[in-house]
Amino acid sequence: MGTRNLRRWETALHSELEALKWALESMLQHSNCQHFGTDCKDLIAMIKEPQAWPNFSLELEAIQIILMCYSDFKITYVPRTQNEIADSLARNARFFHRSLCFIGCSIPV
Repeated sequence: MGTRNLRRWETALHSELEALKWALESMLQHSNCQHFGTDCKDLIAMIKEPQAWPNFSLELEAIQIILMCYSDFKITYVPRTQNEIADSLARNARFFHRSLCFIGCSIPV
């Protein structure tokens, strides 16, 4: 579980990609986690078929390079209604006015 407030990107999909990239990099440093969840079906489609998303080729190439470090990477769809803690962390991080980065097993206060 983690959160980080990132700068605003031009589209929500750019933000989703940047968040996944950060999560992938963070887990390489702090955990052996290989399974990721998202409430963004387009993000899953982008990872599975990057060639179908030419407008995101640079971002997807960077993620594909990181994925080479993973032996058993999986990304699955998790509806927001089943992932309320992560949704709450994301919402709170968005409105935090200082740089924020959190990785752990409990929710920061």
